[in-house]
Amino acid sequence: MPIAALSGPQYLREGLKLILSPGLRLFVILPLTVNLLLFAGLIYFALRQFGGWVDAFMPSLPEWLMFLEYILWPLFVVLVLLMVFFTFTLLANIIAAPFNGFLAEKVETVARGEDSAPPFSWSELLAMLPRTLGREARKLAYFAPRALALLILSFIPVVNLVAAPLWLVFGVWMMAVQYIDYPADNNKMSWTEMMVWLRQRRWRSLSFGAVTYAALLVPGLNLLIMPAAVAGATLFWVHEGGKTQRMPAARQ
Repeated sequence: MPIAALSGPQYLREGLKLILSPGLRLFVILPLTVNLLLFAGLIYFALRQFGGWVDAFMPSLPEWLMFLEYILWPLFVVLVLLMVFFTFTLLANIIAAPFNGFLAEKVETVARGEDSAPPFSWSELLAMLPRTLGREARKLAYFAPRALALLILSFIPVVNLVAAPLWLVFGVWMMAVQYIDYPADNNKMSWTEMMVWLRQRRWRSLSFGAVTYAALLVPGLNLLIMPAAVAGATLFWVHEGGKTQRMPAARQ
């Protein structure tokens, strides 16, 4: 694997540093507030339901195999954690999509050296709303059938032992897709073109997705990681040769 494939952590680190800079800090407040409220509610709901979800996925074992329950239980806890985390993150991204698209646009302006402190505009943010929500619907159309297949796999005895690692790999890939899509969409790249662009940089995309996925699992840190991932993905886009075709949001 080439060294360039390990650039993902660097982009996320640079993204975190960038969103804390005075010129962009304002654009982080809105998505950060949305994420804080959403994650608080979802964590409360998940804690109340978690035990029931694990029991639902655990296979029924005959009495003479009950000793295997102590081996299988941690695996299914991990499976539920991955499913819950990924579903909640996807929901958070759908709700925060207009803010994230707006942030990606401002980060790209700074990254290309056009303006170190771009202005905030409510009208620009609202103008991006239909387009960004439409793009999130496209992501959902890509995600849903694959997630459904993994969910069905999770209920099949014996076969479901591979469900946890498959959820993990799929989650890592979706993190790359989720965040790189913001600058790609801002630059008028179609979904099909973006997926080709990502596959051409498969290992670098996966390294970015993996470090983002891992960082989002850290309580407290995950609130800052979402806007940092937007910024990091935009830096990825700029430095890895993403095309520029931006227009003022009101005309997109």
